[in-house]
Amino acid sequence: MFVLLRLIINAVALLVTAWLVPGIHLGAAGPHPTKHDWATLLIVALIFGVVNVVIRPIIVLLSLPLEIITLGLFTFVINAFMLLLTSWIAQGMGVGFRIAGFLPALVGALIITIVSFVLSRVLTKTLYKRGTMS
Repeated sequence: MFVLLRLIINAVALLVTAWLVPGIHLGAAGPHPTKHDWATLLIVALIFGVVNVVIRPIIVLLSLPLEIITLGLFTFVINAFMLLLTSWIAQGMGVGFRIAGFLPALVGALIITIVSFVLSRVLTKTLYKRGTMS
């Protein structure tokens, strides 16, 4: 249940980011998404989740001195690189997701962080109250 919830949260966060940031292009970000666009969104969300689970902890560990010096603000740079890596992998797989450069990735990482945080708080509280998640 938790993995599916994270996938949905990532998908919504990526969709909101693609709508708000001009340099991030996702097939599902148009005004009338098709079935193919929704499949693209879920594939990109899955890639993003795997990148964050597998690669991000290693990068965070290696950049620990920078994290300490910047009081944690370097996390946004790491998140931007994870988003760029997701874009690179998605393009390699032929999935319609691309980022125009580092600045859109940085802004996108900030938006994804905010949307994911809010959705995680709201959905987990709701599911715990209903007793469907323990």
